[in-house]
Amino acid sequence: MILAFDTSAAHCAAALLCGDTIVAEKHEEMAKGQAERLFPLLEEVLAEANVAWSDLSAIGVGVGPGNFTGIRISVSAARGLALSLGIPAIGVSSLEVQAYDAPRPVWSLIDARRDHVYAQQFTGDGSSAPSLITGDEVANLTGDRIGPETSTHPAPAIAKIAAERLCAGETADRPAPLYIRSADAAPPRDPAPVILP
Repeated sequence: MILAFDTSAAHCAAALLCGDTIVAEKHEEMAKGQAERLFPLLEEVLAEANVAWSDLSAIGVGVGPGNFTGIRISVSAARGLALSLGIPAIGVSSLEVQAYDAPRPVWSLIDARRDHVYAQQFTGDGSSAPSLITGDEVANLTGDRIGPETSTHPAPAIAKIAAERLCAGETADRPAPLYIRSADAAPPRDPAPVILP
């Protein structure tokens, strides 16, 4: 029984996988408010399937690339749930989710804004490392491509990939955000205030 969720883009998504079957799923488009909506959404998914938190075997979570704040929301929630429930949390990249059911080889692409794209190639033998490329470089890619506009809701694929990793024993690492580009925020120019003892 795997609960998967994702807030790495302009949505709040969750799915519950029991064996090989998605027994409950919710996907809500939203530009902001994922932090407030995530846990009520997870409760709704569990209630729909009449499943308790204690019934879960693992947590699957989308780790990006995508919205920096959204990724942190999901990853921190997954880590907290895994710790409190005593079960593994398994991170799955957005690029891998998009390519999950696609025929291989395929390039998985996500808009990174400012004329850049997150890209990763998936073949029958594995995958390349995710990278940040320019729009001009995208034009030079050979082979099939898949992007958010052609992919389905992410949570069911996250759950299925997490289940495959759980069965393969790949649960040692805690999920961590997949940041391919550095944050847009810059450190303050003013010196830090002096804190008096």
